[in-house]
Amino acid sequence: MRVVLDTNVVASGLLWAGPPRQLLDSARKQQLQLFTSPTLLMELADILSRQKFARKLAAAKFSGEQLVERYAWLNTVVYPAAIAPTIIEDPDDDHVIACAIVANAELIISGDRHLLDLKQYQSIRIVKAADAVRILTGT
Repeated sequence: MRVVLDTNVVASGLLWAGPPRQLLDSARKQQLQLFTSPTLLMELADILSRQKFARKLAAAKFSGEQLVERYAWLNTVVYPAAIAPTIIEDPDDDHVIACAIVANAELIISGDRHLLDLKQYQSIRIVKAADAVRILTGT
């Protein structure tokens, strides 16, 4: 299955256990194919550089940059074109949609209300991490 993870899901999966981590583990086992873009990787780096994550990163003995690099290895990096404004309240969310379009993704996985409220963009379903785990495991 072709998937784009929103950066909030990625950060959660890199730093804590739970459904986002299960998705990253599935990608490591090649049970799903992840796609990202340079813009989304830069956003992830910005998120992981926030002070509120410093203690968690130190405990994991990784820098934010190292985690971004490791995450990038799990992905196919694509270069999407800009799309027509879709999420007016948070235009950065349009990058997630644009990435999914060029990746021909089947799912966008996010914890962001703006994306989740869409439920679907074209033929791409937008779901929470826990719902994606259920879809992938058939439970």
